Amino acid sequence: MTPELKARFDEAIRSHKIVLFMKGNPLFPQCGFSARAVQLLQPYGDLHTVDVLADPEVRQGIKDYTNWPTIPQIFINGEFIGGSDILMELAERGELSELVAGKKSEG
Repeated sequence: MTPELKARFDEAIRSHKIVLFMKGNPLFPQCGFSARAVQLLQPYGDLHTVDVLADPEVRQGIKDYTNWPTIPQIFINGEFIGGSDILMELAERGELSELVAGKKSEG
């Protein structure tokens, strides 16, 4: 990964409360997992998305950046959360809203 690409990721994650690296965009997701992530995150407002299909360097680079093999990838308050499966589990347990609000859950 180039230093420039790492800087782009750092800047996006630092500048937005919620960042979703996804296939497609919120209006036209290109996979079911990306669509699910958008659906779960949109109610929280400031959702910044990056279409990994638009740039192969970004698509591979984000996987290297997080050491996570799949897309989508979600960052909340600067912290890497994981993929849509983890996001779904957090929502089902009622922990997603606390995470977005910046509260750490005990447990």
